[in-house]
Amino acid sequence: MQGLWLENQTLELRQNLPIPEPAPGEALVRVLRAGICNTDLELVRGYYPYNGILGHEFVGVVEQGPENLINQRVVGEINAACGWCRFCQKGQPTHCENRTVLGIVNRNGAFADYLALPVKNLHRVPDNISTDVATFTEPVAAALEIQQQVEIKPGDRVLVVGDGKLGQLVAQTLALTACDLLAIGRHGEKLANLEAEGIQTGFADLVKDRSFDIAVECTGNPEGFAIARRALRPRGTLVLKSTYKGNLTFDASGLVVDEITLIGSRCGPFPQALEILSKNKINVQPLIQARYPLKEAIAAFKHAQTRGVLKVLLDIRELQGT
Repeated sequence: MQGLWLENQTLELRQNLPIPEPAPGEALVRVLRAGICNTDLELVRGYYPYNGILGHEFVGVVEQGPENLINQRVVGEINAACGWCRFCQKGQPTHCENRTVLGIVNRNGAFADYLALPVKNLHRVPDNISTDVATFTEPVAAALEIQQQVEIKPGDRVLVVGDGKLGQLVAQTLALTACDLLAIGRHGEKLANLEAEGIQTGFADLVKDRSFDIAVECTGNPEGFAIARRALRPRGTLVLKSTYKGNLTFDASGLVVDEITLIGSRCGPFPQALEILSKNKINVQPLIQARYPLKEAIAAFKHAQTRGVLKVLLDIRELQGT
């Protein structure tokens, strides 16, 4: 099979990779569509020493697995847990001490003709969700994780910092809580996507210091962190939704004095994400800016690395002629 291989921070489209052999309890999935996200870009830059096939946002069709899933479209949770470590026993498989992570840690990913995942990780895609839209299930779930971690009530003043792919999804999902929401960024054309959904937007100069109950940082850069931090009232909550390359420097004493709650947030609930997409409660279509066949995956990455670009999709199905 073909797959986009990363090794020593170098991408190569390989033609003769072996089709995965599913382990017991796993399914073989033929990939239809996959999305390039910031984590993929950071892996290429050396964020984590991963060698293998990239990609973790996908929609595919089950070819080997339980009868009820054969020939069904599925999406998949990316953490493959061991089931017996202390975190698995506590019902926290995303923190499994022995986990592999699709396209990120010790498990080949979705930028290929096929992938393998545990059956328990797979979720059937409802018929009324298009394949393009279903590709957003994983990042929508990640956005929804915030609401699993923090109680957000109608009227709470909430700030989202960042107008990129994740920031857009975070803002749209938070808007469903009826909170008093402001999303800020640097790009008027991106913010216009949120304005079209009835979300208040602006630039950094619109943020009043110490006036928000909750701030969600989605930029992954120190400037974004600083804006989110200064926006919080005492005893406010700061949610970090992006990973940072290198060390982040901040005023720890200020966090203590203001009694700020600091929360890291990543993977989230797939069933809720599929429900929201099925009911058209958020709009992901404007985030799709380009699509490429797998054979042009390296060009797709170059496009995705361009400043200001939102979602770039790999159309694996087109290359397979299905």
